[in-house]
Amino acid sequence: MLHLSDGQTITPRHWRDAEPIPEQAVWIDMNHPSRAQEVAVESFIGIEIPTREEMHAIEVSERLYQEGDAYFMTATLVTKMDTAEPETHAVTFIVTSKRLITLRYSDPLPFRVFAEHMKRIPASDHNGPALLLILLDSITNRVADVLERIGQDMDAITRNIFRPAALDMQKAQSVNHQKVLVAIGRSGDSVSKVRESLMTLNRLVAFAMQCGHITVGENRERLLAQSRDIAGLNDQSNYLGNKVTFLLDAVLGLISIEQNAIIKIFSVAATVFLPPTLIASIYGMNFEHMPELKWHLGYPMAVGFMILSAVLPYLYFKRKKWL
Repeated sequence: MLHLSDGQTITPRHWRDAEPIPEQAVWIDMNHPSRAQEVAVESFIGIEIPTREEMHAIEVSERLYQEGDAYFMTATLVTKMDTAEPETHAVTFIVTSKRLITLRYSDPLPFRVFAEHMKRIPASDHNGPALLLILLDSITNRVADVLERIGQDMDAITRNIFRPAALDMQKAQSVNHQKVLVAIGRSGDSVSKVRESLMTLNRLVAFAMQCGHITVGENRERLLAQSRDIAGLNDQSNYLGNKVTFLLDAVLGLISIEQNAIIKIFSVAATVFLPPTLIASIYGMNFEHMPELKWHLGYPMAVGFMILSAVLPYLYFKRKKWL
């Protein structure tokens, strides 16, 4: 997609492979570009477009560098965060003094929002550095929304874990811990992806502050504001990461408590029935000289002893609140 400036407004235009790039293009958005489009951009601005493999390189020198008067900055952005399968994808920003070029193989929400607001951008910002800063602002706003939603999800998980236990242990045992663990795992995965994105965005902003024509005018102050926003979001992501660890430990602890309670019940039951079993075993032996076998009340006496020997341990455990 090409976005052209007439000096007043920016209008989008679909880009065909064989179509030359107009000089009025201030934002060239390359979303899953064809080889012909890559060649056209390389010829238009006289630089080499990084390959998809180079975009995913983890070395800083491969992600942040200068070629001629163009600055190449690659960041990892989160996508599909409102679904059950969030993803991260590398996006490359190529900035010259006149225009912004973005190279991506995904469709993050900030790009759609940015494209919808292109007509509202003042004419003074119809250049590469200013467009980059506006797009970065849209990206950080999206990250903030994602972290807010993750925080709300984790608050719901916290209520699901602890509030039933505060009211009734039987209700606490009815909590489906498997679903809770899955929910915590999803939140942890989302937080880790956001952390990765914030780390790369922080590096990108730090690199941009060293680039000559990006920091002209008020851009340096805007970059400093971006850096502070990213630092704040990074602190929030660290807090949520610690909360994920806490909730995971809490759920595993509750599972362990429930398992211990079940084992305790079986242990108490075995202890309660042990004396009656002993009495029944003694009077089940067929020795000739057992005087109790000839008593008329021998049978009810043995049964009574068995009942009494079962009731007394039960009452003792009940008094100790082991049941």
